[in-house]
Amino acid sequence: MPGTSRVEIRTLKVGRYCCVDDEAYKILSISKSKPGKHGSAKARIEMSNIFSGQKKSHVGTVTDNIQVPIIEKGSATVTHIEGDDVHAMDSKSYAMMVLPVDPEMNIEAGQEIQWMEALGRFKITRDH
Repeated sequence: MPGTSRVEIRTLKVGRYCCVDDEAYKILSISKSKPGKHGSAKARIEMSNIFSGQKKSHVGTVTDNIQVPIIEKGSATVTHIEGDDVHAMDSKSYAMMVLPVDPEMNIEAGQEIQWMEALGRFKITRDH
């Protein structure tokens, strides 16, 4: 899958990110069991979708590979708001971006925001 890399489940940590079913998730908790008589150690990962907040769990052996999204973060200045889209200018590259509006945040033109991108989807993470 583009925009991801593969790692073993044993290397994951709480607060990091992983991909399951082509969706990006933040890891909330990891519990590992000891290997049994006829099997290897298992890991249960509790996670929350970055964009929708939906919770999900994943169970696999600690040696299984799992996708990890490549996450980009940055800041931008809001130029204007048009319907359900926030138009902003990136602070580093000065490129124009169109981000989905988050109804919980108080966003106004001229304000600086923090954004993140994973798997081609954008999210506003913080308003200043």
